[in-house]
Amino acid sequence: MTAAETADLHAPDLKRVRVVEWQAPGPVAKAALPMSGIAAMRAIRNGHLPPPPMAKLIGFSMAVVEEGRIVMELEAHESLENTIGLLHGATAAALLDTAMGCAISTLLPAGQTSVTLDLKLTYLRPLSVRSGTIAAEGKVIKLGRQTSYTEGFVRDGKGNLAVHATATFSMLGGELQTLNKTK
Repeated sequence: MTAAETADLHAPDLKRVRVVEWQAPGPVAKAALPMSGIAAMRAIRNGHLPPPPMAKLIGFSMAVVEEGRIVMELEAHESLENTIGLLHGATAAALLDTAMGCAISTLLPAGQTSVTLDLKLTYLRPLSVRSGTIAAEGKVIKLGRQTSYTEGFVRDGKGNLAVHATATFSMLGGELQTLNKTK
C-alpha cells in the first residue's frame, strides 16, 4: 500500500466519533446493596438502577431476568468491529461474562455477589453488525457456597448459536464474609 493510499484511510469523512455516558458505579452498588440479586437485576432491567458502565460502553441491555437465567441484548455497531469487519471476540466475552455473572446474582440474597474465576469461550460462527439483534444468555448450572458454575450462549438475530461458554465464579459476601471475619 502506498503512502497516498494509507493517507486516504485517515480522511476526515472516514472518522467516527462515539460519546459514552454512564453513571458512577459506586453509588449504584450502594443503592443495590440491600436488594436481593434478582431485585437488583430487575431494577437494572426496568431502569430504576443504572446499568454498569461496561453495558453503556458496549451498548448492551438486560432483556430477560429469571431465577438462574439472564439474557442480554446487543444491537451491534461499527465501533465493535475489527479490521476484517467482524465483531471483536471480546464483545461476546463481555456479554457472556456479564450474563453468566448476573444469572448467579438472581439466586443470591442481599449482600452476596460473585466474581469470575475463569471463562472459556468457543466461537462457532462470526458475528457482525449484519447479525441482527445479538442475544447472550447466561444460565446457572450449579450454585455453591464457595464456587458456582454457569453456561452461556450467544445467538445471532436468526437464533443461530455463535458462541458457547462455561465459567466458574467465586462467591463473595453473605455467609462467607461472616465466616472469614470470625477467623
